[in-house]
Amino acid sequence: MKAFGWNMLLALFWVILSGNYSIGNLFVGMLLSYLILAYVARDKPMFANYFGKLPKIISFILFFIWDLTKANARVAYDVLTPRHLMRPGVIAIPLDLKDEAGISVFANLITVTPGSLSLDVSSDRKVLYVHLMYLDDEASQLAELKALEARVLNLLR
Repeated sequence: MKAFGWNMLLALFWVILSGNYSIGNLFVGMLLSYLILAYVARDKPMFANYFGKLPKIISFILFFIWDLTKANARVAYDVLTPRHLMRPGVIAIPLDLKDEAGISVFANLITVTPGSLSLDVSSDRKVLYVHLMYLDDEASQLAELKALEARVLNLLR
């Protein structure tokens, strides 16, 4: 059984033993079982990659929440002020991601961010086309999107 399976099994035991069948209690069980497994199975190679994922996930979530906050503030400011600052355009992003799941995650993260929309992936899966509401500086926008792609690539490894 994989490390996540052991984590879920222990979390379900926690839920059953506590008698509180709620999502919050399942989350507490997941956290407790993660900590128990991190201590008990720290020397097992099967678990090594699994325990390195949690800091990456937390870092990615905080980064993406900050990115969403900035994008929402920019779009809200543009909507609420009489002067529109939009300079829409389409940008081509060369992809370092190779698998379909990674490209899908990256494209969906771009799409849920206000002011940007993933349009298409080239047939050879080497370029992602994105429509941006604010394409002021193409180089900086490309660097920002490549930083997001690097975080997704790091998370999926």
